[in-house]
Amino acid sequence: MSYSAHDLPDLIADQVEGSGTRVALAESLTCGTVAGMLGRGHGTSAWLRGGIVAYSTEIKQRVLGVSPGPVVTARCAEEMAAGAAKLFDAEITVSTTGVGGPGSQEGRPAGTVFVGWYRDGQVGSTEYLFAGDPERVLDQTVSVALQRLYEITSDTKRTATAGDSNLHG
Repeated sequence: MSYSAHDLPDLIADQVEGSGTRVALAESLTCGTVAGMLGRGHGTSAWLRGGIVAYSTEIKQRVLGVSPGPVVTARCAEEMAAGAAKLFDAEITVSTTGVGGPGSQEGRPAGTVFVGWYRDGQVGSTEYLFAGDPERVLDQTVSVALQRLYEITSDTKRTATAGDSNLHG
């Protein structure tokens, strides 16, 4: 089920609040917008560890441990998410990288986006191709990143309630 980007911060908070789960972000394309949206949720100080805007390739590599090479890739999104988990000591992270437009980058057309995720040592990513101007691409990216974070956190409250001690490392 899909929710509005404006509803998701509170829904995510409902999922992680009281579970002990720590959440962090690594953003390139979205320039901190996902973190700003999460700040609208309730109880954020209890579960949001922080976020990094790693817009330049140098920062992605030096701070988040992204391997040299193209940054508009699934690999980069996954390494950004894993790097943020390490940097912020978080169990769950989401990352964004891509081409907002209007032109192409690294041979990828405008609207190419990768949303990466990390959860308890596992990583993954999804590729999107959004249509529209840069503002529309950014809005769509924020929405899918929040939706992905909601999906990843969807079982934290249930698992924590069940007493799964492995959830929190």
